[in-house]
Amino acid sequence: MKPKTRLIHGGISEDPATGAVSFPIYQVSTYKQEGVGGHKGFEYSRTGNPTRHALEELIKDIEGGTAGFAFGSGMAAITAVFMLFNSGDHVILTDDVYGGTFRVMTKVLNRVGIDSTFVDTSNLENIQREIRPNTKAIYIESPTNPLLKITDIEAAAKLAKKHHLLTIVDNTFSTPYWQNPLELGADIVLHSATKYIGGHSDVVAGLVVVNSDKLAEDLHFVQNSTGGVLGPQDSWLLIRGIKTLGIRMEETEANTKAIVEFLQNHPKVNKVFYPGLESHPNHEIAKRQARGFGGMVSFDVGSGKNADQILSRIKYFTLAESLGAVESLISVPARMTHASIPAERRAELGITEGLVRISVGIEDVEDLIEDLSQALQ
Repeated sequence: MKPKTRLIHGGISEDPATGAVSFPIYQVSTYKQEGVGGHKGFEYSRTGNPTRHALEELIKDIEGGTAGFAFGSGMAAITAVFMLFNSGDHVILTDDVYGGTFRVMTKVLNRVGIDSTFVDTSNLENIQREIRPNTKAIYIESPTNPLLKITDIEAAAKLAKKHHLLTIVDNTFSTPYWQNPLELGADIVLHSATKYIGGHSDVVAGLVVVNSDKLAEDLHFVQNSTGGVLGPQDSWLLIRGIKTLGIRMEETEANTKAIVEFLQNHPKVNKVFYPGLESHPNHEIAKRQARGFGGMVSFDVGSGKNADQILSRIKYFTLAESLGAVESLISVPARMTHASIPAERRAELGITEGLVRISVGIEDVEDLIEDLSQALQ
């Protein structure tokens, strides 16, 4: 199947019990058993629910993995993956990860003895240098949030395998429509499905796909034991959202290219961060490992004051924490998504007060450019 066809016909595309082409919402917590252990595949909805199962089969198919898992949020998914590790284990992570990932690693999981080191994974030498005897995994965002750095996933996965490490990739920005990390050698791919996969700012969810039966067994044990599962209503919303992911991503990318060109030529924009630019240091890697460059753009306007002036004037871009929706969103990472990262650390990474991040939607691009133009005046 071609990608857009798989989004619609992958997984369990219709209800086997009724033939319904929109998989039903099984709003149920428990299931009748004919005898002890004699159920029809479902016994309790924390362990498994038909609607959630349909979503998990769908994300498994479109990411090309062995098994899929749906969680109550992106952070629940990330936390569950890190609960595969033990006290005393060490993980290497991309340096400018999402602030929530940084927070859970440095403020929560460190309490149970999971150690972490943050490096620029776009340079494989940085990864190699930080590998220890107790290192268990490399965690990659590519593109990163919010500086849009690119890591060579295939090369990083080869390095990981050489040292018997897992490769985990947060694929939220690229989505499975543009990039499939498991095909590049990664072991685990995850998404904040709140973003592009849902696509309509109406659901909070996280998805994980693994590439082996052993990882599937281990992660299901964590999911069932800790219980951070996605409910059937939200599972249904994600199935519906995934069906239009392809056309949304294509429209978003077309809009983004035009907006990036506008920002590059604007005198009040100091720098534009976008992997689709030939001037991006890892443009060729991005072009090789992904089929598109996505709809996330960051640009620096020099100061927090300038950023605030843009926010006060913007009309069609909604000031909000999230991304990946049909409506265009705008944020200042230093004071929003990455506020949990210490100021000195943000300064080291280049997440300045004047850095503005936009998530380009599917509105008419002429309206979006006109909006940015008047806001930048």
